Amino acid sequence: MHSRIQGVEILELGEKGKEKSSPWSSTILLLKLTSSDGVVGYGEAPTTLMTLPVKESLREVERVFKGADFYNIEDNIRSFYRNSFYLSKSMEATSALSAFEIASWDLIGKSLGAPVHDLIGGVMRDTVRAYANGWYSNCQDPEEFVGSAKKAVSKGLTALKFDPFGPCFDSIDREGLTRARNIVSAMRSELGDKVDLLIECHGRFSKRAAISVGRSLQDLDIFFIEEPLHPELEHLLPEFKREVKIPVALGERVLSKTEFAKLISKGYVDVIQPDITNFRGILEGQKVASIADAFGIPVAYHNAFGPIQTAATLNLDVGIPNFLIQESFEEFWPDWKRNLLKSGYSLSHGSFSLSGKPGIGVEVNEAVLEEYAIDGMEPFDPSEPPWVVSGTYNSPGSSGTGSDAGKTDNKGRGMK
Repeated sequence: MHSRIQGVEILELGEKGKEKSSPWSSTILLLKLTSSDGVVGYGEAPTTLMTLPVKESLREVERVFKGADFYNIEDNIRSFYRNSFYLSKSMEATSALSAFEIASWDLIGKSLGAPVHDLIGGVMRDTVRAYANGWYSNCQDPEEFVGSAKKAVSKGLTALKFDPFGPCFDSIDREGLTRARNIVSAMRSELGDKVDLLIECHGRFSKRAAISVGRSLQDLDIFFIEEPLHPELEHLLPEFKREVKIPVALGERVLSKTEFAKLISKGYVDVIQPDITNFRGILEGQKVASIADAFGIPVAYHNAFGPIQTAATLNLDVGIPNFLIQESFEEFWPDWKRNLLKSGYSLSHGSFSLSGKPGIGVEVNEAVLEEYAIDGMEPFDPSEPPWVVSGTYNSPGSSGTGSDAGKTDNKGRGMK
């Protein structure tokens, strides 16, 4: 008879007084499950201006999973699906469910003495190519972007994702287009063709603005352009793709394999970016990779939160046939987040490697869990949305086109 989930701990971590609004540098939510025979498994849930709602959702999922056989992942997920009426539309619910799913896999792997990747198909590659994100904090002009990019490349990274659009939101004027073009052009000129450039739009544009942006950049050899349209306007992606010859990537806000199947089968997307902490975990991540593979679509999992998420995602990356590239903030995390794991994976010369240890492969530093425990919402800065890299939303001399002008001190706001 299998062991069962006996203990459930929901942990919020952050650095008191130094938090920033961007979730990749601020709070994270961890889930610690303990089995009835003493095995510990970890999962993670995202926080982007929804820390407390996700924490409450974790407590709702607990009511289904606590006492359950953690091997029965499909059945446990179906049980929550049956009871969670709005699951298909609630990122809070799917995020909480994802944390339990990932932690269950960690328990299974540790109980069997096997890495998760060996339990879901094995390994096709020993290393996983990474692209950097978070490297361009406080960059405003082309020279600053290029300077920070060269520092990232010096660490061995060969692909960089960035948002060059400053305060433009929904619409973009000629000044905004020129500024973005100058930044990307400088990056291409200074870095040459050995570094791939990935453009992040953060789902901020109307159709007309997105097409203008795409047209202005498409001669600069862009690896992909991410979320060029507002998520509500994804049905207009065929029109965007007719006008812009840059591969379209999206997926971090898609909550199920069913929704991905619609986007893929309709030809809306060229690269999918599922986030396994957003949309039900590792099994769903593998299923949607298989759907994409049937249509010749590569996978680049979204990965913007913490090291438990990275470790879990890497267990998929090493084994799926249609892997493309993996997002990484690791080199640009605050120290406490870098020190959260004693072991689990490494990032060297632009590539990840897994530890090969059982479960998702991590050993958690319990001292960090104690020292950086916090409680409360992540900080809020009305002048800069939490989805941007800090210090990039308001451009020098900008009137705040499409944004709230002005900056405020957001250190520690909302935390206790």
